[in-house]
Amino acid sequence: MTVDDNDNAHKENDDDLELAEQEQELPAEVEEKKKKGILRTGYTTGTTATAATKAALLALVNGKPVEQVTVSLPKGRTATLEIAWTKIEGDKTTCAAIKDGGDDPDVTHGAEICSTVSLIDDNPGMIDIDGGIGVGRVTKPGLGLEMGKAAINPTPMKMLLQAVDEVAHEQLKTKGVKVVIWVPMGKELATKTDNPRLGIVGGISILGTTGIVLPYSTASFAAAIRQSLDVAIAMGADTAVLTTGGRSEDFAKTLFPDLPEHSFIQMGDFAGYSVTQCATKHIKKAIIAGFIGKLTKMAMGIKQTHVRGHHVSLDFMAGLAEQCGAPASVVAEIRQANTARHAGEIVAKNNVHGFFDLLCKKVYEQMRDHSKGQLALEIVMFDFDGKILARYSSS
Repeated sequence: MTVDDNDNAHKENDDDLELAEQEQELPAEVEEKKKKGILRTGYTTGTTATAATKAALLALVNGKPVEQVTVSLPKGRTATLEIAWTKIEGDKTTCAAIKDGGDDPDVTHGAEICSTVSLIDDNPGMIDIDGGIGVGRVTKPGLGLEMGKAAINPTPMKMLLQAVDEVAHEQLKTKGVKVVIWVPMGKELATKTDNPRLGIVGGISILGTTGIVLPYSTASFAAAIRQSLDVAIAMGADTAVLTTGGRSEDFAKTLFPDLPEHSFIQMGDFAGYSVTQCATKHIKKAIIAGFIGKLTKMAMGIKQTHVRGHHVSLDFMAGLAEQCGAPASVVAEIRQANTARHAGEIVAKNNVHGFFDLLCKKVYEQMRDHSKGQLALEIVMFDFDGKILARYSSS
């Protein structure tokens, strides 16, 4: 997943996305910037591609390069971007703009986004926008994009069309315009995103719903979860395996070898949101797989398990141990544990029977509430070597 404000033809629902209003735990240097109100926003790949396209068209039409361009963003806003380089070759021109993700940890930050434009003698008024090297191609349904087409999302496509019309309105009366967006390092960058999992092959996506990247935006992660679910559903899956990260996903794939790749979705810290989306999209069953720390937070009722200030309650864990009949000395030791993992080691060392099962049951109860009982649920807890500590389901 890139950290663009991604959409893929979905509308962001602010009421549905209350997690986007919650505060994330940030690295210390970023937290300091945030306190001072100086976190820098950036621009999406869609905005960057639009800037390169507009500059290339201006150079093609006027015969000379430009150093910067102002492009139109959704909701009436504009952005001015620098142009890195321009190459005029007869009947076509290429420009590049550098993707600036601001203070967000975007894998595409610093990448060259290039656009090659040319005028076509036939087909007056036609605007043909395609992807070239380093822009992915869609090979799976469920993305809101046509199979086989370049992964240029709807909002960037509208921005590109508008830019072409703004610059070449007169030319379009007698000619067509061809635009090819390409990213020299796109294929390599795509391996660090969710594109291969989603069936977007060969490069990155040209993304953006607002044109702007908000630093450490939870909305982008939530959009990726929705997108992954849509692909799974379009591929015929009725079961989603929601994991907290790559390691738990690897263990889950070993546990459920018959489930296809697209059934496995990394929900990160957004457990409540992911389960709600599964129910909304009519998934039949969700399997939640993870380790003791995140699962304990879920059992406590924390929907977004990485929110600053929401720590694992050792009192909560001690209470569970007490319910399982643990001696008072063990309960006290759990209360003094350093981490949830440490508490789990104390439980295992003292053979507190039923503790992990009870914890999974508590997770199930919390997630059942999020789904309003509309889908079957199974909770799986792994130890850090991939051994199953506990499983709980409704059946």
